[in-house]
Amino acid sequence: MTAFVADWPGKSDAQRNRHPAVWHMLDVAAVARSILPQGPLAGLPPQLRNALLLLIALHDCGKISDSFRNQIVQGQSPAAHNRHWQLSYRILMQHDGLIAAHLGGEDVVREILYAAVAGHHGRPPLPHPVRGQDVAIGAAAFADVAALIGDLASLFAPASLAGLDEAAARRLSWLLSGVTVQADWIGSNDGWFPFTAPDRSIAAYWNIAQGRAQPAVDEAGLAPVTLQPMDARALIGADLRPMQQAVSDCALPDGPMLAVIEDATGAGKTEAAMILAQRMMEAGKAGGIYFALPTMATAEAMFARMRPVIGRLFAGAPSLALLHGRRALSDGFREVRGNTGQNPNDAGCAAWIADDRRRSLLAQIGVGTIDQALMAVLPTRFNTLRMAALARRILIVDEAHSHDPYMQAELEALLRFHAAFGGSAIVMTATLPTDRRAGLVRAWLKRDRRMRGDPQLPEMTGAYPALTLVAADTSSRAVDPVPATCRRIAVRRLVDMDAAVRVIADAQARGAACIWVRNAVDDAIAAVKALRGRGIAADLLHARFAMCDRLSIEREAVARFGRDGRRRAGRVLVATQIAEMSLDLDFDLMVSDLAPAGALVQRAGRLWRHMERRPAASRPVGGPVLHLLSPDPDAVDDDRWLHRVQPAGAWVYPQDLQWRTARALMDAGAIVAPDGLRALMAAADGDAGAALPAPLERAEIERIGREAAETGQARQNLLNPAQGYGAVENVFSDTVFPTRLGVAQMVLILMRRDAAGGLTPWAKDTDPVRALALSEVSMSLKRYRELPISGMQNTPEVAAITARWKDWERATRAIAIVPEDGAICEGLHYDPDRGLMLEPERV
Repeated sequence: MTAFVADWPGKSDAQRNRHPAVWHMLDVAAVARSILPQGPLAGLPPQLRNALLLLIALHDCGKISDSFRNQIVQGQSPAAHNRHWQLSYRILMQHDGLIAAHLGGEDVVREILYAAVAGHHGRPPLPHPVRGQDVAIGAAAFADVAALIGDLASLFAPASLAGLDEAAARRLSWLLSGVTVQADWIGSNDGWFPFTAPDRSIAAYWNIAQGRAQPAVDEAGLAPVTLQPMDARALIGADLRPMQQAVSDCALPDGPMLAVIEDATGAGKTEAAMILAQRMMEAGKAGGIYFALPTMATAEAMFARMRPVIGRLFAGAPSLALLHGRRALSDGFREVRGNTGQNPNDAGCAAWIADDRRRSLLAQIGVGTIDQALMAVLPTRFNTLRMAALARRILIVDEAHSHDPYMQAELEALLRFHAAFGGSAIVMTATLPTDRRAGLVRAWLKRDRRMRGDPQLPEMTGAYPALTLVAADTSSRAVDPVPATCRRIAVRRLVDMDAAVRVIADAQARGAACIWVRNAVDDAIAAVKALRGRGIAADLLHARFAMCDRLSIEREAVARFGRDGRRRAGRVLVATQIAEMSLDLDFDLMVSDLAPAGALVQRAGRLWRHMERRPAASRPVGGPVLHLLSPDPDAVDDDRWLHRVQPAGAWVYPQDLQWRTARALMDAGAIVAPDGLRALMAAADGDAGAALPAPLERAEIERIGREAAETGQARQNLLNPAQGYGAVENVFSDTVFPTRLGVAQMVLILMRRDAAGGLTPWAKDTDPVRALALSEVSMSLKRYRELPISGMQNTPEVAAITARWKDWERATRAIAIVPEDGAICEGLHYDPDRGLMLEPERV
């Protein structure tokens, strides 16, 4: 054995057993060797692959230091700049000459790659040496690492960085960092790599580590799986619709590609994306899929759809993971977690993948919010693991039209990174304006920011529906619509809330299933009060319910108004935007607050939706009509034009866009799908619309300025693939760099008193952690600070609950005690039937 191996412990346990740092470095290198063939670095030339494995083996050479040994043996915490991964970079730079003798390549290339492997703890290392680092390392450590470099180089020969230029190294650094993180997390697992005494040679332990690595990778859920033979009809379980046939028949371009699927709600876009993704995987463009959805609710719905399908995509035991902030509340994901997936009809997900959202991106099929993917292109902790995972996935972005300017800029950056790494993507949308489609295509083509100016955009069809394939060559063509989506939905304006109530009352009396979509929670509560005042049975759904109550209401809404709904006649649902895209609902009559055109088209998609189940003759109203609660676009006397019919909702969307939508719809008299959708979106977006009335011109100026500021903020935050991982001199934080902008929120954890007078979570669940999560409801942080509840957090019984909370929890969470009358404090009430109400009186 090499004597110095025993001198430098890598980790220890409570029984003072130790695993040498060199052994851990070899554990991680062995894992990397196992995952490279199916990971984002697959296909590299053998000598370059060996060079990267040598660098990954040296990722933790900073553990060979006096500072780290003192941390393990004596429990001394080092200064931040002396943490072992910071020291790794310093040691590698000091021994650059030795490494260069084995690997060759340019000086700058090696420096870039050193930062990638050393920076495996969530952020890059400091780019310059800090005073005291050499002392923290120690002369003996420097000498032992020098010897170790020679020993390791012999294990990975032949290895070379020759031919790798600076630009390629910078792009490679992101993926190398991500692979190092992945290998380090697996290689640090004591169950897979048990503590081993330093009683053998480095070469002998390397053989042991390699023997342990593949079983560890398999147990982690990363074993490669094979695709099922391509059969589009078998995959979706039905005859193909036009877009599905189009993606089945189209010629796939060579190399990475972007597909944009534009089709109506209910036309089968998701199934078309699945068919195309399977073809792309079959062509070797990826080894899995990540569905990026706009909300947690839409992610939940997609996850449920994918569970019975995954066995038709992959043979063996593929993994299916759900990724969003509240997935612990998902019964479906709880059922999948830990399941081996050996039954081809039963999806599974290894616990190692399932227990961390970042690792969950490594599943063959990931379903989650788009935020989980966007965090890859922001300076968030361990963002490179997300990058590396996504690089070998078909990125499927759904509801691309729903993003604000900040998120649109993020999505464009994500596509640019994905293309730079050789990834492929599918974007699905029902109402994406053509300029935003152009922005996505431009971002894809401009995969390297060194390119001066914008790339020349290919010619793209103005037809709708449309399929656009972007690669070295671009094809863009019209696709026939699904006959059921070809319809004319009349638009009738309602002048005020009383008129809306009368329309609903009349239809409800005839047995119609009705919905009123409101833009704000407070307006929705007021609508329910007005309807119930007329004796109409109205249910309420919005985002200001405790999660347990919201989930219960959603289940009831789907059971009543869904595709197979029962007991729907004469029932009314008042809902906010939750009903716009998250739930598959079908109504006979719809009233909607005025909103931007894209939102209204989405809402109208819930009107006369499942005609195969409820044909026109069975509907109690004469035809599909969108009753639009809107002021007259010809009577704009002041800048409060909208507030008179939407007291709270007028603040949700920009007034100028809402006026243009009202003007366009009043002129057209109907939403005509699909032929009129492009023109409607253009008119409502302002590009081809009428001139604004003078009182609303200021609203337009403010919106344009706000959107420019949001886009600028996003671009300031976003990373650049050409920059390289180690060149990012920034804090890496999940909170400093959000994926979305919006009003700051405070999460209330509702509590009630039990029979003994003690506090218990509002939700009833056998799992106490889940019970607390199900008891959460959010409200504006600004409103929270204005209410007495903020001062109630220091009472002894509340302090007993929050005693172990971390600082970030205290800043974002609060306990709210709900008495029997619902009065949490002055100005704040909770009712399981109406949700959280921010007014003194209950309605």
